[in-house]
Amino acid sequence: MKITKEMRGILSTRLLFSLVIVLLIRAGTFLPVPGINQNDLAFYIQRHSITKNLISTFSGDNTFVIGLFTLNIFPYINATIFIQLLLGFSPKLAKLQKDGDFEGRRKISRLTRLITLVWAVIQSLGITVYLRQVLFDWNYLLAIEIILWLTTGAMIVLWLSELITDYGLGNGASILIYTNIISNLPNLLNKLVIENSNNLTIGSIISVTLLIFASLYGIVLLQQGIRKIPLISSKQLNQFSTQDSVNNYLPLRFNQAGVMPIILTTAILVIPNYIINSGIFQWLTFLQSFKFIYWLGYFWLILAFSSFYSSIVLNPKDISDQLQKMSVTIPGIRPGLQTNFYLKQIIKRITLIGATMLAILTVVPNFIESTLNITGLTGLSTTSLLILAGVILDLIREIDNIYYSNVYNNKYQ
Repeated sequence: MKITKEMRGILSTRLLFSLVIVLLIRAGTFLPVPGINQNDLAFYIQRHSITKNLISTFSGDNTFVIGLFTLNIFPYINATIFIQLLLGFSPKLAKLQKDGDFEGRRKISRLTRLITLVWAVIQSLGITVYLRQVLFDWNYLLAIEIILWLTTGAMIVLWLSELITDYGLGNGASILIYTNIISNLPNLLNKLVIENSNNLTIGSIISVTLLIFASLYGIVLLQQGIRKIPLISSKQLNQFSTQDSVNNYLPLRFNQAGVMPIILTTAILVIPNYIINSGIFQWLTFLQSFKFIYWLGYFWLILAFSSFYSSIVLNPKDISDQLQKMSVTIPGIRPGLQTNFYLKQIIKRITLIGATMLAILTVVPNFIESTLNITGLTGLSTTSLLILAGVILDLIREIDNIYYSNVYNNKYQ
């Protein structure tokens, strides 16, 4: 792919635009919310082990600064997950998305923003209630100000992320999540080396390195892997050729659910950890000794949620109906009920393969961590690696689309 000077200018402008907005959001994260004494917050955290455990659960570190953009893009991510679940249970919303017209997309986008605002208020309220036991000068007026500042910051981040999507390079929300993960990698690696300085051997270093590369390879394979279902149209029935069967196919991805099964599984299995860290039901601490049960639960829940989410994303009957409307059939399979049954079987098989790969990639770091007696390895989670690989692959696809659209415009203008 040869990049012309004009093409290089377009990519540079978009990349620079995205970088400026990302830097602006990162700077806003460290802009303190007025009225909060950050020294009081740091003092309280360092002297309360339960609070430190909770902070480590949420932020992965012992520091916690309340800044304008503290909520970042997370209210929008939660709203997106909620919308995806609603699409599975609301036929009206599903039909609105399936129609695919401008008005339908605008309504779903408006609903997502509204739910983002609700989530931002809920999360801001949670932080404000938490600060009541931390700040000496806490009062209801200060609480309202904190909620307003954090909610406003979350909505500004959402607006900036949409600017990246429209005028920059990549999807705005994905880029911000990618930035958060990358920015935490130096602390994670430093923690990994410091905590395991006595346990690290040449064998364990090689094992961890191989694990990371194998996980990345498996994630790329999972993200890019497809099952091609050959298709033939009614026009090709009289002039069928091998080349037509190769060029026309229905791609079914092995990982339709993305990171959703991991997010939902973590949301369920993290509840006992929250309860233990908060000091409630201390007798539940014995569960931390049975890691094997936790791994099995993680594995089977990912399988279950992958099957559930794939059934929402892919409906064999809808695909069969669309193929029949376009006068397209699968060679050797009759249109209608037989096609529906065939697609249902294929989707069930590839979903099982994809879900099993995803579950294995998620559980293996925990197994290696316990086997080699290395702590902090789960910070390099499959969710993070999936997001990192997914964002890079999306950027490559977007650059390809910009390139080919530029070639097409130059050719036919």
